[in-house]
Amino acid sequence: MVSQNYDDAASVAEPSSETPGVESAAGSESALGSESALGSGAVQSLARGLEVIRSFDAEHPSMTLTEVAKRTGLSRATARRFLLTLAQLGYVRFDGKFFELTSRVLQLGYSYLSSHTLPQMVEPALEQLSGLLNESCSASVLDDDEIVYIARVHTRRIMRIGISVGTRLPAYATSMGRVMLAYLPEAERDAAIERVSTNAFTPATITTPEGLKKELELVRQQGYCLVNQELEIGLQSVAVPVFGADGDVVCALNVSMSVMPGAQVAPDLDVIVPALQQTAQRIGADLRAKR
Repeated sequence: MVSQNYDDAASVAEPSSETPGVESAAGSESALGSESALGSGAVQSLARGLEVIRSFDAEHPSMTLTEVAKRTGLSRATARRFLLTLAQLGYVRFDGKFFELTSRVLQLGYSYLSSHTLPQMVEPALEQLSGLLNESCSASVLDDDEIVYIARVHTRRIMRIGISVGTRLPAYATSMGRVMLAYLPEAERDAAIERVSTNAFTPATITTPEGLKKELELVRQQGYCLVNQELEIGLQSVAVPVFGADGDVVCALNVSMSVMPGAQVAPDLDVIVPALQQTAQRIGADLRAKR
């Protein structure tokens, strides 16, 4: 049987003192928190299953059972049950030791893209912007402490990280993330600042709440954000917000450019920022017209 094959292979590959099928006390609560923390109407098992899917990313495309359990905060027994279910549904494959997502996961993202007008409205605007500036352009939305790419137009590969629709990156270290964080309501913005990671992607990365707070204040004052080699050496990006019908920021746009490692030369902001802002204004006007 399929379930027996997966269960046995996972157990043999990574022996554990846990009793099969029984959660350990330490693993009974994942990083998602308790069901009461999620809300009285929440189904915690669904939340945990989605967290298992989200644990796979560009840096972790293939993981063992133990690695999935560690990244999700679940016990090995619980993680195994979720992986087994996802495998039976076709969202995960298993080679005897490693688990990885299948292309069927893309259907989940497509459901969002096909049911929302925002990506459809943004993409042609990015095409035009990229053609004008001859640089790669992107759009993303904010999801907790991460940005999620909803559209991207490549001119050339300038990042080691492969960026495509659905890619997630930490908001605090990205130009689009900082733009969206800067325009959050004050209480939400302060909470996000306090959660800033100490993980430095490069020596230039801002990793303190004080530093990020100061940067977000500047972003809000000037209406755009410039990030110089904080996410990756040799990469600069400039971002602006897109305001929706209610005056809230619905997404952000950016232009990404390569630069000599360590260079402090700023891009031509007199050209890039107005072009970004005009594009953002057109998208915002289209959103208000469709309301």
